[in-house]
Amino acid sequence: MSRVCAVQMDPLGPINIDGDSSFALMLEAQARGYTLYHYLVRHLSMRGKERVYAKAHPVAVRREKGNHFTFGAPETIDLAAVDVVLMRQDPPFDMAYITATHVLEHVHPKTLVVNDPAHVRNAPEKLFVTHFPHLMPPTLITSDAAEILEFRKEFKDIIVKPLFGNGGAGVFRVKPDDENLTALIEMFTQSSREPLMIQRYEPAVRQGDKRIILVDGKAEGAINRVPAAGEARANMHVGGTAVKTTLTKREQEICETIGPELKKRGQIFVGIDVIGDWLTEINVTSPTGIQEVKRFDGTDLAKSIWDAIERRL
Repeated sequence: MSRVCAVQMDPLGPINIDGDSSFALMLEAQARGYTLYHYLVRHLSMRGKERVYAKAHPVAVRREKGNHFTFGAPETIDLAAVDVVLMRQDPPFDMAYITATHVLEHVHPKTLVVNDPAHVRNAPEKLFVTHFPHLMPPTLITSDAAEILEFRKEFKDIIVKPLFGNGGAGVFRVKPDDENLTALIEMFTQSSREPLMIQRYEPAVRQGDKRIILVDGKAEGAINRVPAAGEARANMHVGGTAVKTTLTKREQEICETIGPELKKRGQIFVGIDVIGDWLTEINVTSPTGIQEVKRFDGTDLAKSIWDAIERRL
């Protein structure tokens, strides 16, 4: 019998099949003979201590725009009985996301959950990176307005961003002469109780914010995301342009430093962000970029990721 892979992600209909990493992983699993299921996080359930299940659709995928998937009739599947669960829903990393990691922890590792749900929960992108302070630019995490103002006084040009945001949403560059910082802090603190992340602005971002993909702790590919004119953010969601790149000696050192820790934590598919010489984020929730890497240099990271999964199976 074929192996079974259940994919926990957002709706399949709106995805960009030329850029979505989950879609590439599904295509590769299908090519390897896996039976695929798709379900939304809201259709994940747990009854008692043992039974974790989801209302899921068997699905076939194809690289055909406008006709990229076919659903079968919905079924209730026992996640303890499948081989692999790909936890690929997009952030925000909120309580719904955290709850899903707790639920999936009941079936892992008998069912291999990628990435390991307990370590995903303990490694939100902008907090996990703080375990490697010597690799980071100067950084402050706080809700204290006075501390933020003091940090700006020291470093002048700063970046302010929500601690659990994604895709560049809510990221602001605040220059030394900008009079809006206090109002910005007020806006954030009134809408959320979560702390902010404040970092020194790195002018090297004009040359790009590099996304490096690590598979089972080893750097396997990278793209450079160059911000649009007049934009401080390089995320492709906000107009950044992906270009071909190679790793510098410093970037290789960063990957060699964090790679063993990622592998130890069961983080098979990770995307890190590097600006200049500095590591800014470690993305373990739903990293992207594998299709862009393949277009630029032919490296098929979906195959590498599935090779790493099957080694663990």
